[in-house]
Order: sequence, then C-alpha cells, then structure tokens
Amino acid sequence: MPKIESGYIKKELPKSVEKLGIILFVIGAVASLIGFIMDPVRGSYSYLVAFLFLLSVSVGSLLLVAIEYASGATWSTPFRRISEFFASTIPLLIILVIPLFFNLHNLFNWTHSSIVAKDKILQLKSAYLNSPFFDVRVWVILFIWLFFYIFMIKNSRKQDISGDQLLTKRNITLSVIFIPVFAVTITIQSIDWIMSLESRWFSTIFGVYVFAGIMCVALAVTLYAAILLKEHGFLPAKIKDDHFYSLSTLLFAFISFWAYIAFAQYLLQWYGNLPEETFWFMQRWNGGWKIISVIIIFGHFLIPFFALLSYKAKTDLKRLKFIAIWIMAMHFIDIYWMVMPSMKNNGLQYSFSWMDISFLLAVIGLILFMFYKMVQKHNLIPINDPKLQRGLDFQLK
Repeated sequence: MPKIESGYIKKELPKSVEKLGIILFVIGAVASLIGFIMDPVRGSYSYLVAFLFLLSVSVGSLLLVAIEYASGATWSTPFRRISEFFASTIPLLIILVIPLFFNLHNLFNWTHSSIVAKDKILQLKSAYLNSPFFDVRVWVILFIWLFFYIFMIKNSRKQDISGDQLLTKRNITLSVIFIPVFAVTITIQSIDWIMSLESRWFSTIFGVYVFAGIMCVALAVTLYAAILLKEHGFLPAKIKDDHFYSLSTLLFAFISFWAYIAFAQYLLQWYGNLPEETFWFMQRWNGGWKIISVIIIFGHFLIPFFALLSYKAKTDLKRLKFIAIWIMAMHFIDIYWMVMPSMKNNGLQYSFSWMDISFLLAVIGLILFMFYKMVQKHNLIPINDPKLQRGLDFQLK
C-alpha cells in the first residue's frame, strides 16, 4: 500500500456547532409540534416538505459516495467523507417518516374511500394507490437505502483502521448496485410522496426531475461544508482551488441538467396540451404561485448558471459559499412549489404558515447536530483510502 502523506490532523469542531444544531432543532421541533396540534392538516404539508428536504440531503449524499466509488474519481476522494457524514441522517428517516403515516388522510385524496368511489380514474389507479401497498413501498425503500448506507459507510470507516484495500473493492461493488437501485427507488418515492398528492396528474420524467434536484442540493451542502472546513484548517492544505473547481463544475453540470429536465417536462406537457397534464402547471402559475415559479426559473437555473460560468467563479470560495447556500434555498423552494399547491386538490385553501419555517429549522438543526457528531467520532478524510494520495495531489494542469 502506498504511503499517504495527507498532512491531515484530526481536530474537533467548535462546540458552538453542536449547540447551534440543538437550539435550531429544539426551537423548530417545539414550534412545529404546537402548530401540528393547532392545525394537523396544514402541519402535514409543512412536515412533508421538510421531510423531503432532509431525504434529499441524506440520500443524495449517499449517492455522491456511490458515484465516487463507481467512477474511480480521485479528485473527489478527499471530499467523500463529508458526503458520508451528511448521509448519516438516513437512519433517522426511518423514525421521522412515522408521523407522515398517521397523516396520509390529510395529504392524499386517494386515501378517502368516498372520493375514490366517485372517481373512475382513481378506481383504475387503486391497485397502486392504496394505503397498504403505499406503506410497503415506503418501508421497503427506506430499509434498502439503510442497508446500503450501513455497509458502505462501515467499510469506509473500517478502512481507516485496517487499511485493507479489499474494502474499497467491496464498496465499488455495492456502489455499482446502488446507483441503478437508487434510480428506481427515488422514482417510486417521488411518485408516492409528491406526484400522488394530485393523483390525476402524471409525468414520465418526474423521477428524473426530482433526482436532478437532489443531486444539486447534495453537491451544494458538500461544497459549502468543504469550503468552511478548509477555511478553518480542518482539511489538509493540499486541497486547493483545483479540487473546488472540479466540485463546483459538477454542481454547475447538475444545475444545467435540472434546467434541461424541468424544461423538457414542461415543454412536452405544454405541447400535448392535455387537460389531465396541464392543470398541474396551471395551478403553479395562477395567483401568487406565478411569483414562485419565476423565482425558481431564475433562482434555480439562470442566476447560479451565470454565477458559475467562468473558471474564476468556480475557484472563488466566497462566491461558491453563497451559491451553495442559494442552491439549498432554491431546492427547498422547489419542493415547496411541488407540494403546497396540491392543498387545493384536496379542497384546502393555501396560506403561508410559520410551520413551513419551523419544520425547516428543525431539519437544519438535525443535520448540523449529526454532522458534528460524525466529525467528533471519525476522520474528515478517508486516511487509508488507496486513492487518497492521488486525490490530494490532483491538479488540472
């Protein structure tokens, strides 16, 4: 095994990171609980948005880990452990999904037998859209993700101690399996948790649209954390502009890919001009939702696209931090835009609620707390990974 001279020295994150995470979580959780008691129906929608945001960060980060292994990339190896830490909230999804199961009736009209009895389309879809089968799909998929998380992360951390290169080969095998599994499972989850909110609507590329957004936010959180850790001396000095250029270029690529899929989905349904397809977009263009739609067009694509267009922009750490936070915010707004107009489909009148923010605060606090705990327990870089030295020595020119 080649000698690795990383220059890495394990340090503890400031205690303030843990405190901030706890404070945000407690404030958000308490406020959300109060709101849920006051208005459980409205709280169900706010909770779903926050849950989907946490799912995006955690499962998207695990996908980044799998892509790093499967592709054999070296420049990303020093960043991989950061993505592993963000994926650490996957086990919590098993717990946090439970409140949603108790509120399916508040979210989905296909759970109302009286509505299904009067709607022939819902009757035709009832073989798929029924509570028992829905529950099975959600639980099976969450445990599939948990399975891959446990074994991939276990192998990675075990290698820090043993240095056994066979562990890398095992993770490559797991990653090659996980990537297509993820493609199928995230499509099913996007249909179940988002598309079926409006059970008459359908889109053949909706899963790809959700996947593109997940990749954007997973790359954004990794980029932001890597820059902060680098600036405060937690990462090796060998990690330089070329590494951040490559990471931000990948983010730039998925921002463009997200825009392409978003436009393709809209164009196909606009051109087809079928009422059972176009109503979904019309709901998101009427009233105040038109403003949100325009914000997403500019904020999720045009602004970050031009902000990251040049080489200089991709190595400007201050700009990259801002864009990373911007993409996180845009992804949350995108989820919000997909979920909240569906309240009208269930006969509810939408209005902004402070629960939309309180649930988000709780999720951010949870992510910060888990990241802090992972940094305290494990190395920030995979110190005995066979690709690490090449990753640290990576240069574009």
